[in-house]
Order: sequence, then C-alpha cells, then structure tokens
Amino acid sequence: MSLGSNLCRARKKSGLSQEAVAEKLGVSRQTISKWETDETLPDIRQSKRMAALYKLSLDELIDFDLDVQEVQAAIERTSDAVTDKIDWTNAWGKKYPVLVTYQEKVDPAPYAQELDRLLDRLKEEYGYSELDAMLVLKDILSKVWQGRRKGS
Repeated sequence: MSLGSNLCRARKKSGLSQEAVAEKLGVSRQTISKWETDETLPDIRQSKRMAALYKLSLDELIDFDLDVQEVQAAIERTSDAVTDKIDWTNAWGKKYPVLVTYQEKVDPAPYAQELDRLLDRLKEEYGYSELDAMLVLKDILSKVWQGRRKGS
C-alpha cells in the first residue's frame, strides 16, 4: 500500500474531508489530493501534524492498516462482561477447525499441568495476578510462534 493511500484511508477513517484537513494544515485541498495520489509527499512537519489530526502516531500513519485499526478499536470497545460470554474456542474454531476437534486425539491434561506450573512461576517470581500471568504467558507463546514462523 502506498503512502498516499494510507493518508487517504486515515483521513476517511477520521471522518474528515480533504478541505477540512487542508484548512487545519494551512495548505490547499489540491495539496492534500496530491499527497493522497502520491503525486507529491508531505514534509515531516506536515506529516506529524496530519498524524496528530488523525489521532495516530507517525509510524501508524505511514503503515496505516484499516483492518488492524478496526480490530484494535473493537478490542477497546469490548467489555469484560461481553468477552466472558464468548466461546472463544468455537469462535476461532470457525477459522481453525483443529480447535474444536483436537480433544478427540490429544489429552490436554499434561499440557494444562505444564501451563499451570508456568502460570504459578510467573505469579511467584514477578507478583503477577492470575490474569496478568496468563496474559504474559500468552504473549510469550505468541512471540515463540512468530519466531517459528519466521524461521520456517
């Protein structure tokens, strides 16, 4: 995706017109159009002002991904009460069927015991709550998975 299309998507996601952005940045609407069509590039100061206007970091503006932004917004809007009602295995099982079928083959008990020990270790060594220990362990597992994917 080009910088121009990132700028355009971020502006639209913010609900602003080219005219409104141009007015706030002190440039013409044509200048905004040229940035969004990759005809020209904004300078770093204008880029920083645009990022602030769109409530994004400069890095987020440059790498703007609408799908990621929408998922992050949905996570922030979702309360714990709603999250607790979701059958996550079933929900993710639609995309990854192994999640609803693995228990026919795998005895989860020994794996659960190992994870239980790791959770207790995180709580003891770092004073984490039950939830925080689970989140840290989940994040570590995710990083291990990402490392394996890059290595293969």
